[in-house]
Amino acid sequence: MEEERKPEKDPSDWTTGDEPMTGPQASYLETLCREAGEEFDPNLTKAEASRRINELQERTNRGQSGS
Repeated sequence: MEEERKPEKDPSDWTTGDEPMTGPQASYLETLCREAGEEFDPNLTKAEASRRINELQERTNRGQSGS
């Protein structure tokens, strides 16, 4: 069975991607960093935080739909 994927806009193409990450992004990213044993960087932009969240979700098996 093929996995259905929604097209996502690349974070580097976001018009607000260079703004500071949002509070919810920071909170979730801090949790993911803690679980992955990584250092949390509070100075990331929205786009950088999004990419980091995606990376850490893969490493921690979070954010995946049930299989």
